[in-house]
This record gives sequence, C-alpha cells and structure tokens, in this order.
Amino acid sequence: MNKDIYRNIAAVTAIFIISLSVMLITNYFQVRGVTPLQTEVVETLKLLNDTNPDNPELQEQIRQLDLLARRAYFIQADHLKLGVYILLGMVAVFVVCLRFYFKGEMHIPDKEIDPIDEWMLKSKSRKYITWSMFGLVGVSLFFVFLSSPFLATEKTESVAEETLIAESTQVEPDSEVIEPAIDIEEPMNEVIIDTTNDVTPVEEAFPATSEEPQPVVPKITHNAFRGNYSNGVSAAKGIPVKWDLGSGTNIAWKKEIPRPGHNSPIINGNHVFFTGADEQARELYCYDLTTGEQRWSLAATNIPGSPSVMPKVTEDTGLASSSVATDGNRVCAIFATGDVVCADMDGKQLWAKNLGVPDNHYGFVSSLLIFGNTLFIQYDNNKDPKLIALDVANGNQRWVKNRPGKICWSSPSIAYVNRKPQLILMGNPAITAYDPNSGEQLWQVDCMGGEVCSCPCSIDGVIFGANEYAKLVAINGADGKVLWESSDYLPEVSSPVATKDHLYVATSYGVLAAYDTKTGALAKEHELNVEFYSSPMIVEGKLYLFSNDGKMHIFSTDNEFNLLSSFETGERTMATPAFTDGKIVVRTEKSIYCVAMN
Repeated sequence: MNKDIYRNIAAVTAIFIISLSVMLITNYFQVRGVTPLQTEVVETLKLLNDTNPDNPELQEQIRQLDLLARRAYFIQADHLKLGVYILLGMVAVFVVCLRFYFKGEMHIPDKEIDPIDEWMLKSKSRKYITWSMFGLVGVSLFFVFLSSPFLATEKTESVAEETLIAESTQVEPDSEVIEPAIDIEEPMNEVIIDTTNDVTPVEEAFPATSEEPQPVVPKITHNAFRGNYSNGVSAAKGIPVKWDLGSGTNIAWKKEIPRPGHNSPIINGNHVFFTGADEQARELYCYDLTTGEQRWSLAATNIPGSPSVMPKVTEDTGLASSSVATDGNRVCAIFATGDVVCADMDGKQLWAKNLGVPDNHYGFVSSLLIFGNTLFIQYDNNKDPKLIALDVANGNQRWVKNRPGKICWSSPSIAYVNRKPQLILMGNPAITAYDPNSGEQLWQVDCMGGEVCSCPCSIDGVIFGANEYAKLVAINGADGKVLWESSDYLPEVSSPVATKDHLYVATSYGVLAAYDTKTGALAKEHELNVEFYSSPMIVEGKLYLFSNDGKMHIFSTDNEFNLLSSFETGERTMATPAFTDGKIVVRTEKSIYCVAMN
C-alpha cells in the first residue's frame, strides 16, 4: 500500500483520537455527581410523597419515572463503554499505520521529498505531538474510569444486594435499587411503559380529600409464589409471631374461599390475588388486603381451545394449583386446563389464551412468574415440555424453548449472577439457567431425578436445587460448575430457601435442616414429626413454615437455628403464605385470612 495512504489514515485517526478523548474528558465533568436515583423530578416527587404518603397514584408515578431514569442511566453506561472501545480501536489503527509508514525508513536518501513526509520523518516535534496524543488518551481513559457508572454505583452495590435478597420491587418508590429496571437488556422499543395509562400526571396525583380515612397501602410486594422472583425471602417488617383463628387474636379478617385450589396467595399494594376452580368454573380473585372483601372475580371462559371436559387431576393437585403473578399493573393466572388469563388491577380482562391441555397425570401445578414485561410459564408435561415467554401486555409469544427431559411440577425463579438476571428452572434430569430476555441457555447441570416438584432458590450468585430421590446441589451461576452436593435431607414438595450463611430444606417426613451455603456441611436439623408441602419464607431474620396440619413453626435464621415459636392454627395449610409490612395472608383448604397485630 502507498505510504501516503498510511500517512493520511494516521492523520485522520489522530484527529479522531484527540476529539474523542476531549469528549470523554468533558463527559466526566458533565456526569460527575449524577446518580440514577437522584434525578431532580424524582426527588421532588419523593418530597411530595413525604407529605402525602398514602397516595398510590403518586407512588406509581415515582416508580415509573425512577424506572425511566435508571434505563437512561445505563444506556449512557453502554455508550461510554462503546466510546472506549472505539477510542482503543482508533489507537490501534494509528499505531499500525505509523508502523507501516516508517517501515524501511531507517535511512533517508538525499533527495527532495514531500514537506509533510520530511516533517514526519525528521522533525522532533512530531514525537512530542505523538506522545502528547497518547498522554491525552491515557488521561481520557482515567476520566472514563472515574465517570463509569459501575464505579459510581460501587457505593450502593451492597444496597442492591440487600434489595435483591429482600425482593421488594414494583410498588416501593423509595427503594434504592429496582433490579429489573437495571438489568433487563431489551431494546427500548420493546419496553412496555404506557405513560397514558400507568402514570398519573402530577396535577391528578392528589385526589380530592375524603372524610373517610384511606387505607395505608403497603410498599412491600409479594408478586409471585414465594415472593418477588420466587426466591423465598421478603423485606416485610413488623410481622406477627403469634395468632389464633379460634379467638381472633391478631386476625384482621377471614373469608371462606369461593372455589377450591392449592395455589398460594400473592400481594401487591392493597390487592390480594389467588385462584379457585372446580368442574363448573375457573376463577381469578382479588380481595382487599385491609378489609378482606372481595373486590372482583374473573372467570376463565370463552377461551379458544379451552377443553369442554376438565382434565383428570388428583385431589391433592386439583384444577387450580398454580399461583398467579403480577407486575403491579396486571395479574396473570393459569389453570390445569392450560387456560391463561390476564387482567388489569380492576379485574378487566386484557387477554386470554389456551396453551393446550397439559398431559399431566397429577395435574398442572407450575406457578407463573413475571419479570420485566415477560410472563414465564414452565410447561413441562409428558409431551412437548417447554418454557414459554409471553408479552405480559398482550399475551403474544416472545419466545419458546423446548426442554428435553421428563415431566415435572417445579416453578421458575430469578437469580442474579454478577448483577445479571438468570431464569432458573429445575426439571428431570437437569437444573437449567436461561437468559430471561432471549431464552438463550446459559448453562445446564444434570443432577435431578424422580418427580421434581421443588423449586430452586439462590443467594450471592449461587443456585440451589434439591429433590427427593435425587440430591441437593449448589451451583456456581457464573459457569454452571457444581460447588457441592449432599443427600442427607431432601424435599418432596417444599422448596428450599437460603440466607448468606445457611440453606434450609423442609422434607415431607418432618425434618427441617440447615446447611452451610459455602461447604454444604449439615449445620443442624429439627425433627418435627409433621409433613411439609408449604415452602419456608424468611422474613425479618426468621423462618416461617407451615406444616400440612396447619401448625406454624417459626425459627431463627442465625447460627443457633432455634425454634422460636410453634402453634396450631386449626386449618390444614399446604399453600405458602404471602408477606407485606405488618401482615401475612394465609390460604388454607377452606379459607383465606390475614394476620395483623391487633
């Protein structure tokens, strides 16, 4: 190639390098001190919220604006990284062009040459300019490091971890970290944020005052089976440790359930959701958290493809064993017929569809999970097992992944690994991690067997799974490597739950065991001589667990792992309770009730 071309390319890239370096340095002075959690508008609205804390419309507006601010912040982070890559690429091009330009120029012949070439070859000033340019690049990279969002968020990383473990998203406007808003890597044109319907304008955020006192809307949500992300941990505070159905002590309300079902209740704001079904109808219910009154019900009817004859199911499974899921704007339910329905928070049906009647000899029980704008359904049946991702706004299929393996009854959960979300599914024979945005399989570990019903859990990037007639495993979510295994105590139906130090497993034959999360060593076990189908929940440093006979067991989750309290409630309970600040919602075989201090 002609040396003039190398020279000209080097000159252009040098100008580009200098310009981009100046832009990166300028960027530092523009963004320093700015965080995604402290935008002027959001902070102003938070001040307004302090003066009007019981306004759910204002809280929803804060949440949505906070979500938009976070997205913009992390888009800026991506642009900053792209700028660095371009800068380094241009430096590489500049060095290569200079290398080829000076190749063979150790001796300059005594002849007239181009003035630019003479300057390039003989002038000392070009050395100073070249080294100055490289110095500018180094300075710009230093300022990039200072202005990096990853550095800026380092101080709040522990808060992010705590918030992730606490699972307190969606309607918690004062939350410091809303993980889905940070880590869902979807194109912006696919993000469903309807500012017309979901965000109340500021002038409408303060409704006319009423003489009737308004109920306090809890900020802590329980948006799916076992809480947000289906991980078994809640950030709720002020939870009672004793109640009595017979005397009414600490019982806010109790209602008979309209139709049977083994699904667990969920809580969002002042809404309690659950389902019921029999041969006559399949229904989604919404109850008022404060009063216990039924707000509305929605029947799954007139759905194309829905069977006219109900599938055969066992008594302990039924037609409504799958727990519903919500994102605070919509609530979705699925039944053993394969019918999926989605409603808004006022009970208006948004969409419905039939996925095909599940080929399942016990009955379909996998619970739903909503993450971002996507509804996930683990559809592991005898024929054509698969993972289905639907757009929660309209029910359209986003992607579907066929799952090799056998039928199972487990439900999906979300784990964060290196601050990125993974969709974790247990099955027979494997535990598998997927990218929740694309459905790409990230890793798979063959370690399960038997009739898999238990669900996975996670902590600090480590995923735990266990099943009777298989084993208990701890998996590094970063690479899918098995960290340790155990077979001492294994669950049949109940799902494990983890803290930073201990993993807790409840067996169907009445043993509650604690394992060291780092080594897998059995720390302590309690033989309670009861049967556990309900899954343990960790709240305020305590483990709450119902046995099938309706007895509540409360343990400490410190190193002592002591039984703090146990008492009979009087009704068989196999569902997992839902928690929010100061309240527990419990579903039994016959009723649903709310526990609150009184």
